[in-house]
Amino acid sequence: MTDKYIVPEMPTRRMILTLLKTQGPVGVGSLAAQLGITEMGVRRHLKLMEQDGLIVATIVRQAMGRPTFLYSLSEQGSEQFPRNYDHLLLELLEELDEEQGIEAVHSLFDGRKRKMMKRYAPHMENETTLASRVEKLSGIQNASGYMADWREEEDGSYSLVEYNCPISQIAGHYRKACECEQQMFEELLDAEVVREDCLADGGRSCLYRIRSRKSKSFSGLFSVS
Repeated sequence: MTDKYIVPEMPTRRMILTLLKTQGPVGVGSLAAQLGITEMGVRRHLKLMEQDGLIVATIVRQAMGRPTFLYSLSEQGSEQFPRNYDHLLLELLEELDEEQGIEAVHSLFDGRKRKMMKRYAPHMENETTLASRVEKLSGIQNASGYMADWREEEDGSYSLVEYNCPISQIAGHYRKACECEQQMFEELLDAEVVREDCLADGGRSCLYRIRSRKSKSFSGLFSVS
């Protein structure tokens, strides 16, 4: 998997935040190697970022030698990345839940999924292989702020990973949002999709494993009504 989010124009501080977002917890040596600067320089940045409340350090004690430190994002640090949710929206969903029941909330998420299918499906029309569809979906999600990437696994399956979730607060309260995303991926990719990790569960990413449906053809997928 390539770290496409790390580009030379990014300030070092932002690059560190991005590495911690996609790889954390990470040690000083690994950060220095990937950034191409000295460990002393990395420590200087980390000290300031820790003072600003953007990162947290965890001591890892080893059987031999001195303890080492691993760094990860704090809640404040995670907020530096795109999050399009609105606290008001969550309050409205909770109000709807109280007044009309959870099925009314689920109906809203189902409607959102149908609208997204209509918007995304045309981008898949010319993608005739599962690999090309996964790549296209990764690009769509990445452009929407999910920090998405994908890779092909040794067993022929594919992994789609999202390091950021713009609606993570809502998904933490209403898991129907995650269910709808998984269902949408299955329909768009015409494939079996299993979620193996989830940010709403406290995971480091939303990780999907994708496998071909050998018994089905790809034709007729995009007759979305």
